[in-house]
Parts: sequence; C-alpha cells; structure tokens
Amino acid sequence: MPQLSPPTDRHREIGFPEFVGLMAMLMALTALSIDVMLVALADISSDYFLADANDRQLVITAYLLGFAVGQPVWGPLSDRIGRKPVLIAGLVIYGLGCLGAMVSPSFETLLAARLVQGLGGASPRVMTMAVVRDRYAGSGMARVMSLLMMIFIIVPILAPTMGSAVMAFAPWHWLFGFMLVFDLIVLVWTLTRLRETHRPQRHLAPSLGGLLETLRVVVSNRQTVGYTVAFGFMMGSLMGYVGTAQQVFVEVYNEVELFPILFGAIASAIAAASIINARFVTRIGSRRMSHAALLGFVAIGLVTAAFGFPAKPPLVLFMAALGIQFFCFGLIGPNFNAMAMEPMGRVAGAASSFVGFYSTAASAFLGWAVGQQFDGSVRPLMMGFAGFGVLALVCVLITERGRLFRRAAA
Repeated sequence: MPQLSPPTDRHREIGFPEFVGLMAMLMALTALSIDVMLVALADISSDYFLADANDRQLVITAYLLGFAVGQPVWGPLSDRIGRKPVLIAGLVIYGLGCLGAMVSPSFETLLAARLVQGLGGASPRVMTMAVVRDRYAGSGMARVMSLLMMIFIIVPILAPTMGSAVMAFAPWHWLFGFMLVFDLIVLVWTLTRLRETHRPQRHLAPSLGGLLETLRVVVSNRQTVGYTVAFGFMMGSLMGYVGTAQQVFVEVYNEVELFPILFGAIASAIAAASIINARFVTRIGSRRMSHAALLGFVAIGLVTAAFGFPAKPPLVLFMAALGIQFFCFGLIGPNFNAMAMEPMGRVAGAASSFVGFYSTAASAFLGWAVGQQFDGSVRPLMMGFAGFGVLALVCVLITERGRLFRRAAA
C-alpha cells in the first residue's frame, strides 16, 4: 500500500498495526456510544416516565443529530489547522457530554447531553477518514478501511453485553462513565502517539472564499456525491435496525436474556464481510465487491417483500435474512466510503465532513422514520430495508451511468 505522507518530523512514525488499532478505536467510539445504550433504553423510558415507548429511540437519534451537525465544522477546520488539534478538541467535548449525561435530571437534559456527545464524537469519525486518506489511496485505502471496520465491529458485537455487565452493578447512568473511560484512553493515545498527517504547507487559508471553493469541489464531483447519497440510504436501514433492535428482540420475540447475543450475532456478519473485503478488495476492486453486495442486499429485501413482510416470521428465518443483508452491508460500507473519498485527496477533511454529514443526517432521519413506525411487528423494519436498498441501487446506477462492476480508470 502506498504511503503518501512520509514522516517529516523527528519522531518515529507510528507503525501500521498501531495506526490501524488507533484508527479503529476512534471509529469504535461512535459504535460504543450507540450500541452500549441499547440495553438501557427500557430503563430510561421507565425512569423518565415516557408517554410514548418509541420516544426511547431519541437517545440514539439525538446522538446522531449532534454527530451530523459536528462534521461540517471539524473537517474544514482540520484542513486549515491540522488533524490532531481537531481530533483532541472533539475528544474533550465528547467527554464533557458523557459527564452531562451521567448527571442528567430529566429526559430533555439527557438528550441535550447526547447531542453534545455527538458533536464531539463527530471529530474522531471525520479525522479517521481524513487521516487514512492522507496516507493511503485507491484500493489501499479500501483495504485499510476494511481492516478498521473488521476491528471496530467487535464493539457492536460486545457492546450490549458490556452494557448489561455495567448495569448488573450500577444504574444505567454509569454507562456514560464507561464511555468516558474509553474516551480518555483514546485521548491519551492520540496525544502521545499520533503524528500530524496534514502538512502545514497544505493547510488552506481560513477564508469564506476558500471554504466555498472547497465545498464546490466536493459537491461537484459525481462519484463523491453519488456514493455518499447511496451510503446514506444504506445507513438509514442500519440505524432503523439499531433503533428498534431492543424492541424487536424483546417485545416481538420475548428474548430478553438473549438480546445481547442475538444483536452481536447480527453484527458479526458485518465483521465477517469486512475480513473478506480486506483480503480480496485489492484484487477484485471496490466497485465489483460493493456492487455485487448491493444487488444481494436488494435481492433479499425483495424476497422478503414477496412473502408479504410477516408480522412475526420465525426467529431463525428473521435472523438469517438480517444476517445475509448485514453481510452485504459489510462489503458495501467501506467500499462506498473509499469510492466517495477517492477523488478528494486535496480536500480530504472537507470531503470526509460532507460524506459523514450527509450519511449521518440521512441515517438519523430515515432510521427515526422507520423506528417510529414500530407497531409490535418486524414489518416496518423489513419494509425499510427493502425500500432503502432499492433507492441505494438507483443512486449507484445513476452515478455509474448504468454500468455496474466496471473497474476504475488507472
């Protein structure tokens, strides 16, 4: 894999395994912030006497909204002053959000703290993609992104179990203490080991004209915009599942004790796909891998549609359908991200902000829309998967001018 930014300072360059580990931890922060909360949603609803049980999903949505809003700020700022200062600032703000959530006296205060968490958490997400793009390009970048996803996907597999373990000894508020410890570990690691990857001579002048020109470059690129919009639909299906998973497995299937295991089993399908993608993407290519997976995702959605989305299919069949679709998602995500970022080397920070802002905002809105339709059955969730998959495919076809599976120009 080509290294685009050789070290220019006197410090020893961080090694590839440690680099991947740190980047994975930074990406995992958001997965932890969302998935560790799932086991607490019922208790939160009870403690705050929520009138509508579906309002518990706002704990997830509030984080995602802050996460979306923060990204257009962090990315361009990092293009001007560097990746590391922006990353450190975001981690500090995230920690403050954790503290606020720990002592929240009302549901509204909790949502505000989650918004602050999301604002801070947006920085690690944007900086991870920008730092990786600073160092790698093409299929090499896709391979790194697959390795990152393979590592950080362990978090959603284990997060509900970790959350259950914390709540076995303390109230749900202490889940935010757990997140705070994780944040502090990553903050110290970043401060002591990460080298700045954005060269000072490449920093953009802090002017409105420069920002507008950067945004023009990003939004005028067909590939970047097309794959970003498509990924937004895919993320909408994912967040629709995450927001309703606790209700589906506990209320529909009455699997209270097995919920963390079932949730982790579905997440492991993404991990398996990421391993396969990391191994074969350099030979097969990002387009061929992701386009085939997208067709598989849509096919399963249409098959379930043909059977009329039963309100409560057998758990084994429901898990099998979700497992296949999430396996496909694991092949789609890193490649769509890599292809969206591919043309954006000069403005990687702003481009990462655009990709992140849109996909997160879309996932928050679309996931919330699916979650609010929860009616005690799996039908709204399965309809969301089918519809969003078809819309993502339409976006890709428009972006590629109707030609799937083609290799990128050398």
